[in-house]
Amino acid sequence: MGSDPLYRERALKILPWICGRCAREFPASRLRELTVHHKDGNHENNPRDGSNWELLCLYCHENEHARVLDSRAGGAAREPAATQAKHRPLAVLGELMKKKSRR
Repeated sequence: MGSDPLYRERALKILPWICGRCAREFPASRLRELTVHHKDGNHENNPRDGSNWELLCLYCHENEHARVLDSRAGGAAREPAATQAKHRPLAVLGELMKKKSRR
């Protein structure tokens, strides 16, 4: 294990050129748009079998890291109630259906 500056090249050799999130396929001419994401977040953990890597497109990789930052800053992982919607537009639907069936 340990730091390996060539892990990107190894990842591109052993993993399919498909984004692990959006499933978009990439031809050789667009491989620069694929990034190697370390599943455990540790860039020093580079097993030769690639078990800590997944290929993500630039957009999905950015989104993945933004989600981690959001959760560390107090996002959904810390306060789930604060992120839940309060408005319940269909809350009275059951009562309306009962009234209609009585007619």
